[in-house]
Amino acid sequence: MNDHLNNDLAWMLDEVVKIPEARHAILLSADGMLRAHSAGIARDEAERQAAALSGLQSISRSTADFCTHPAPHDTPWRQTLIEFAHGYVFLIAAGPGAYLAVSATENVDMEAVTYRMQKTVAGLGKELSTPPRQDTGWQGPGSPA
Repeated sequence: MNDHLNNDLAWMLDEVVKIPEARHAILLSADGMLRAHSAGIARDEAERQAAALSGLQSISRSTADFCTHPAPHDTPWRQTLIEFAHGYVFLIAAGPGAYLAVSATENVDMEAVTYRMQKTVAGLGKELSTPPRQDTGWQGPGSPA
């Protein structure tokens, strides 16, 4: 069970996929956990995509020095775009430790999608920060009883 899933945010993701030819939207954490998904994608599939997209973001970020010089830390990652024969996947930063991904057909207005994604990220605000882990009640070695 994914403890971080908050599909109360789904309505905001549903707004992103109202762009003609947009298909699905998912909100994921940097460690690949699904945070929320739009209505048109099953949770199992959204979880699978979240795991894959977190790895893709990490790989994308690590190639910054290929784009420019000097060091990669001077070139922050902003977006990854993947093009397939029949569509695209857009992946952007969505706050501390969170990313927003949208899939679309090859006929989508790419500018409209990225604009709507940015507006959605701005609207999500503090909801996107990864919540701190709750006290699990575990008493480690040397902990008071």
